[in-house]
Amino acid sequence: MGLKINIKPGEKIVINGAVITVGEGATYLILQNHATFLREKDIMQEKDATSPAKRIYFYLMLMYLDQENYQVYYNSFMDRMLDVMGVTTMQAVRNNLMIIFENVQQRRFYPALKACKALIQFEAELFRGWATGVGGVGRQAGGRAEEHLSHVRL
Repeated sequence: MGLKINIKPGEKIVINGAVITVGEGATYLILQNHATFLREKDIMQEKDATSPAKRIYFYLMLMYLDQENYQVYYNSFMDRMLDVMGVTTMQAVRNNLMIIFENVQQRRFYPALKACKALIQFEAELFRGWATGVGGVGRQAGGRAEEHLSHVRL
């Protein structure tokens, strides 16, 4: 049996580059073979790539959805990855970046996207800590943020 995907009424999905909008009733699809698939909630517009982790996600998503132009997006993706790797000393972030990188090297884009979403949540938690004066790398904000990365595996 293939991959069963539950879809809500009105939800948009992308399958192999085609944008599909579900009608009024909730439904499901079964993908019987390999296909490039993303839900609307997982699609990021360039204007929304406003942080280092989101920029990594954006180029990762483009590599996944437009594999004909993989190398163009890969170069931008690697530039963003190296930027973050070069400035972070947080081991949880470095480990997560390696998980993303290793998945990309194996062309396992969906697990890489999931790992990057965890990185985005981690980053958001740190930013919230800084904004509220808790201290982004302090015990409270840093500990909550690291929970987002603790479940990420290869």
